[in-house]
Amino acid sequence: MKFLKQLYTLWAAFWFIFLFLLLFPLFWIFLQKESWKPYAHYLNRFWGKLYFPIIGMPVRIRYEFEPDPKQAYVFCGNHFSYLDIAVMGLVVKNYFAFVGKSDLKSIPLFGYMFRKLHIQVDRNDKNSRTKSLTRSIRALQNGRSIVIFPEGGIISKQIPQMHPNLKDGAFIMAIQEQVPLVPISFLNNYKILYDDQLILHPQPIEIVVHQPIYTEGMTKENMDELKKHFADTVQTSLNRFHN
Repeated sequence: MKFLKQLYTLWAAFWFIFLFLLLFPLFWIFLQKESWKPYAHYLNRFWGKLYFPIIGMPVRIRYEFEPDPKQAYVFCGNHFSYLDIAVMGLVVKNYFAFVGKSDLKSIPLFGYMFRKLHIQVDRNDKNSRTKSLTRSIRALQNGRSIVIFPEGGIISKQIPQMHPNLKDGAFIMAIQEQVPLVPISFLNNYKILYDDQLILHPQPIEIVVHQPIYTEGMTKENMDELKKHFADTVQTSLNRFHN
């Protein structure tokens, strides 16, 4: 069984790389002008629509709420697996900027796309955190949504229990710009791809996009309340799925 999973992982990795390389010339073209970047974003979504069916891994998304494609949101999910990042382009249909670790920009070719299209942050560098927050707020002001994992990485030691100490950034920007915060539950990605392993355990991917949390009228004094609302929403969904 382990050998078959290893073979499957190699096959899935081949298609992951092959499809990206096949599409990379178009990525490169679309990333040359700011006005062309939305095309690069939707090309990434197209990659996901090709990749997951090819490797035989269904993505089941339950939308309790259908986001308005013309409105900006802060999309926040739990983060237990690197698969969360790969599938996010299928989950969120809006044009968005992903806020992720600066380490990603060092990956050949993919790092170029990430650096040009998304927002990097070094969470150990206060200046980097400030710059990423400023860029995120500017993106929201320009009508572009933000995708972020408030846990600040794959750091929970009791998966599927979320890490209790959420980072402030997502909640600050949602309150400051008075945009809805949309919780997303990745229910079983950690069972498919563990953080400390490089073997896929294939099964359908299960995701829930929850009702938005509206921030109109909120101030920084409401940040803990907003954090709790987000965490309770996602954790309840995780608990329901695993019980």
